[in-house]
Amino acid sequence: MSRTRVVLPPDVRRPFQVFLNGVEQREGSDYVVRDGALVFERALTKEKVGLARWTSMVLGIAGSYGRNDSVDVVYERDGQPTVAARLRFVEEDEPGAT
Repeated sequence: MSRTRVVLPPDVRRPFQVFLNGVEQREGSDYVVRDGALVFERALTKEKVGLARWTSMVLGIAGSYGRNDSVDVVYERDGQPTVAARLRFVEEDEPGAT
């Protein structure tokens, strides 16, 4: 089983909202907060686009249809709504998983 760790920006404070691919996620059922990061108990994926695929997309020959997950966090900073968009994440293997 895999899980994914998304490091939160250092200025994120509760309360905050988490969105995965534009869909709001719920703490406890979709993710947990641990050591300054969101932990999803599933694998999230970033599409890997090679030079040939990138070139064909730029030229309009092909589109991008691979899975490309995006995690965004909405929170307040200095009383103003702020969005941390497309946060980086790392897939981790769970200890003891094969």
